[in-house]
Amino acid sequence: MRLSRALVALAATTAVLPFVPSASAGSGHVVITVLSSRADLVSAGDALVAVSVPAGARGLRVEAGVRDVTRAFAKRADGQVRGLVTGLPLGSTTLTATVADGRGARITLVDHAIGGPVFAGPQIQPWACAAGTHGKQCDAAPTYTYKYMPGGLNGTPGQAVGNQSPLQDYDPANPPPAPLIATTTTQTGVTVPFIVRSETGYLDRDQYSISALFQPGKKWDGTTPQPQFNHKLVLTHGASCDTEYETGTAPDTLNVAALGAGFVVASHALDNAGHNCNLAVQAEALAMTKERVIEQYGTLRYTIGSGCSGGSLVQQQVANAYPGIYQGISPQCSFTDAWSSAQQYVDYLMLLKYFQDPSRWTPGTTWDPVAISQVLGHPNVGNPVTFTTVIPNSSDPSRSCPGVPAGQVYDPAKNPKGVKCTLQDYMVNMFGKRPDGFANRGLGNVGIQYGLAGLRNGLISPAQFADLNAHLGGLDIKGDISKQRLAGDPVGLQRAYSTGAVDSANNLDKVAIIDLRGPDPGAFHDVYRTYALRARLMRDFGTAANQVLWRGQVPLLGDANYVDQAIFALDTWLDRVSKDDRSVPLAKKIIADKPSDIGERCTDGAGQSLPGEVCDETVAAYASPRIAAGGPLADDVLQCRLKQLRRDDYNVTFTSAQSAELKSAFPKGVCDYSQPGVGQRGATSWLTYQDAGGKVVYGGTPMGPPPVSTPFS
Repeated sequence: MRLSRALVALAATTAVLPFVPSASAGSGHVVITVLSSRADLVSAGDALVAVSVPAGARGLRVEAGVRDVTRAFAKRADGQVRGLVTGLPLGSTTLTATVADGRGARITLVDHAIGGPVFAGPQIQPWACAAGTHGKQCDAAPTYTYKYMPGGLNGTPGQAVGNQSPLQDYDPANPPPAPLIATTTTQTGVTVPFIVRSETGYLDRDQYSISALFQPGKKWDGTTPQPQFNHKLVLTHGASCDTEYETGTAPDTLNVAALGAGFVVASHALDNAGHNCNLAVQAEALAMTKERVIEQYGTLRYTIGSGCSGGSLVQQQVANAYPGIYQGISPQCSFTDAWSSAQQYVDYLMLLKYFQDPSRWTPGTTWDPVAISQVLGHPNVGNPVTFTTVIPNSSDPSRSCPGVPAGQVYDPAKNPKGVKCTLQDYMVNMFGKRPDGFANRGLGNVGIQYGLAGLRNGLISPAQFADLNAHLGGLDIKGDISKQRLAGDPVGLQRAYSTGAVDSANNLDKVAIIDLRGPDPGAFHDVYRTYALRARLMRDFGTAANQVLWRGQVPLLGDANYVDQAIFALDTWLDRVSKDDRSVPLAKKIIADKPSDIGERCTDGAGQSLPGEVCDETVAAYASPRIAAGGPLADDVLQCRLKQLRRDDYNVTFTSAQSAELKSAFPKGVCDYSQPGVGQRGATSWLTYQDAGGKVVYGGTPMGPPPVSTPFS
């Protein structure tokens, strides 16, 4: 990515472009536009840049600092003058473009190391690099592999069909006969052999993958793309949620349907939430990956996200905290975000400890599955067992951390200064630190009346309700059950919202959403989360018309065809939005330009449409312990505000002993869900967690609007 000293010297040779047609005729100004990223978020020493000049201007000259980089620029096939500026040093460089009459413009580029960080702040330590990489930043040159789609029988060229046709290895030095390779016609109307090149490299200390249809032997770079490229990007994601301290593997990018249509498909290991559940790092890795795509493959009209479970939470939380990274998302088996979903996980931990230990119950109190399900908000009492077994317990600072030697992990007695393996400590730049060295914890259960809905409907007795709430307790900062309820740290609560760790959806009106859902069999991918996001949109904007729900009969996934269908439906939707040149807010365009045939769906799981009533019954939305305790469907109150405990608020009669238990459980009152939660607010978009010197800024600071070029004469 960086030029050698010899090449830098060569690039310093003076050059001037002749007459350049204006891309902004009538403006009277030279305009510089950084196409590959924000000008202040450049990485790896290069940036794809466009320059437009006034009508009739001649003699364009472009300089990066004192270097003449004019030779990198040319008028391209679409009429735009653009070039890839390389060899940028770390830090600030002024890029200047002038024409012969002295008019010009300048913009400051800020370059960051290819290994990061760019805006996520000081990086997680320790960090184990993969074999084959070098240095502390896990650097490695990109490598390339090829695959092809086999043709039809008897050597007759075939056509790719969705994701069902297997790709096979292709050797450019020894290719199979042309008739054995299928062809595909992309959205650009170009028919090419179905040959895919996959690029694998390292950005931000971890692996990325980029795949695209490729014509071997023909040039392709960001200034002159091959004609089959449709200038659209699909980002794929992984599953789960974990906190690993080592490099991983980028999610698969060989989506045949998207590739065959001319999309570039890309991913980054840090956007596999099961490898990295840190929102700021997820956003940074995606921004750097998109920058790489634009510089090496060409400009983008829009970007579409695709992924299930952990892949859904990445899409939704990043789209809200860093609007513009995606234009369309297709969350499948959806989680709204990692942090508000953690409420259910933590509640499940505490409730399981209570239900599985009858010694904690008041003598005479018993629990049956029906009553337990009322507390859980879910009819399958195995749901909490599955959730807390499959997903690592990121509230336990002493748990095993992938990538961290056992001797370096926190132990309250043997190693109190060791690595604390909680989600908040993994996201410490976002949450900041407490005086005791732990990261602030933005979560609490003070005032929650667990089982309140069951009490009101008669399926939980007053004795059970009082006993549960009196003896449940909370989790202390070390992840152990405590007699006292869990009180969120005030700073942690405020930052959980402001950083976007809780996806409040306050920026999600700017993205098209198709949510893909199947029945919830008790495998913790609860359907209610889709409706929780919808409730957040309704609260913030009075409408959720930009979120379309597709349901089907396949558990969790909905329908076997939905993933690809959603990508192409979003493509149609976003194509209309991108061509809408009205001077109205983007959010209005997204709703107004939604095609009439993109609406709510219900299928049998194999593409056959069913009445919506069928999915109402089978794709049933249950609840969480907090919703079952009277909390809002939006499910994003981390710590409720309190009101006085009043006996006449209940439709049952408590004994004196039970009333005493409730008073001991709620000494300061019970949740008042008519008010916003403590510290609750929308996310501040585009936060950076480092200052100009690279030092941490806990809780983040807004980057502000992207830099733009300044004209001069």
